[in-house]
Amino acid sequence: MKIRPFLAAILAVAVTLLLIGAAGWVVLWRSSPLALQHQPLTLPLAARFIPRQASLSLHLLVPPDQLGAYARAVAPPRQRRHAAAALEQLRDGAFAAAGLDYAEELAGWVGEESSVALLTPAGASQPAGWLLALRSRESEGARRFLQRFWQTRSLAGNELQVSTYRGMGLISGRGALLGQNALPLATALIDDRLVLIASGRGVLEQALDVSQIDELNQAGDPRLATAVATLGQGVALVVARPDSFTPWLAASPFVAAQQEVLGLVAALAPRGRTLDLNGRLELRHAPAALALTPTPDLLAGLQGPSDSLAMIQNPALLSAPAAPGTAASAAAIATASSPDSAGSDGDATDSAAADGDGDTTIPSPEATSSVPADIPDVWSELVAPVLAQALASLPGVLPPLVVAQDPGPLLLSHSSRGWLLATAPDSPAIASISDVLARKGLIAAPLSRNGKTLQLWTQLTAGNSRSHPDQLDAAIAGARLDQRGVAWWSEGITALTGLLEGAAPPSERLAQLQGLEDQAAPLQWAMAAPSARALLARWDPWLLLTGLAGEPLAPTVQGLAVSLESDPAAAAPALRLHGRLELG
Repeated sequence: MKIRPFLAAILAVAVTLLLIGAAGWVVLWRSSPLALQHQPLTLPLAARFIPRQASLSLHLLVPPDQLGAYARAVAPPRQRRHAAAALEQLRDGAFAAAGLDYAEELAGWVGEESSVALLTPAGASQPAGWLLALRSRESEGARRFLQRFWQTRSLAGNELQVSTYRGMGLISGRGALLGQNALPLATALIDDRLVLIASGRGVLEQALDVSQIDELNQAGDPRLATAVATLGQGVALVVARPDSFTPWLAASPFVAAQQEVLGLVAALAPRGRTLDLNGRLELRHAPAALALTPTPDLLAGLQGPSDSLAMIQNPALLSAPAAPGTAASAAAIATASSPDSAGSDGDATDSAAADGDGDTTIPSPEATSSVPADIPDVWSELVAPVLAQALASLPGVLPPLVVAQDPGPLLLSHSSRGWLLATAPDSPAIASISDVLARKGLIAAPLSRNGKTLQLWTQLTAGNSRSHPDQLDAAIAGARLDQRGVAWWSEGITALTGLLEGAAPPSERLAQLQGLEDQAAPLQWAMAAPSARALLARWDPWLLLTGLAGEPLAPTVQGLAVSLESDPAAAAPALRLHGRLELG
């Protein structure tokens, strides 16, 4: 009988030790930089002071020091010091842009929430302003910072103004880092926990005004709260209105001008050495239902190298956006993307080869849309500029002809050997392509290579040899290979070498597309390091980050993959943007 109490005591001790160990593991995990991979996405306290009409706002939901610690934890052993230093330099540069020295003024007290917002005034005569909100780890840290902050600037000869607004003490004056021009600044301390720094007294007063009215600030925005809950995880939250798309995000002016677009909400989350971006482009009306047709399986037949690999559904309609103020073709997009239409014999697309020389315009199908008739289709407005830019970089006459007559799916691959397009065998029909090329003076001829028959289109020119005046030169302008139920189009035989020789598939590009986990997305794009670096080098936000970091960031980019799809299950109409930036 005495054994039972002894066993019970042993069991109690074991359970206690187990609970203590579990609690210790949880504490260690939460304090580990790797915990950033599962950081819950929330609206920070500063959202209460940021107007809903703010053009652009960025919320960092973790302590700034954690970014460098995470880079050190996931980087290869030989690159850990440099990776941490690069992020720390980027952090310091960002705060320096606001006239703050992170190491000297902020490192000792700034906590897990840092927010910055760009405010565009209603009057065109007033300059744009910015608001910086910093949450303190403890109450005394924020108070000491403000004392030292203004004391230093007062000793430098700057006049200070102390006043009260809505019961809050405000201090305004001019300040800057040593050696830089002084700028107007104003500060306020909220509940000894939140420091507000603005680019002027007017901006700070606006922040205090909206904090009193939920209908005017981000914290009381139900649409934003729903988007944050949908995105789920992330260390940073980006909220952008259409007026910031072009100047700050380098988006197409047509997208920014659309009344259909309400804004962008995006979350950034680290996943190992990859930076994940999950975003929602919020709309007034539900976009056309567009999904990638699974047949034929174009990716399964791809062989050979690929530096850039894209999958596009319904490129014929997406490559011809509706002009602003004209009726959209959303229903036509949805119809053409259905499996039944994808397998058609191309009768509808044969008319694309118009009687004019090289005219490949596709007439808009007569269809109705759930979107109001005076609103252009968002799909076309978003995809058409990207698709047009990609096609313009491809040499030869085939790319625009094939894309303009293809209801999808379409595969576009590019490597040092040239470009490749893959379509269903009868979409577009080879006869319609040959007719257009014949009017351009190209001659169609078959060619046997490695036991396979290719269709070539050649351009005949007179030879330069005086001794053989009757000799002609034939230049290949395009080629097609039908293999395993897929039509492969290229600029020449070299680009088809991988298919002709049975080479290995581009496993890295295929893995990038699989990593997106968006197999049904109608637009998917995977890029190797050179292609990704070239794309980012033309993107204004990337150039801004490079300037803040003070050193080139391109060598750290190892790849990029993006996808765009509709989100029919969402509570509010939106397009879902997913990006994965591979770093190393």
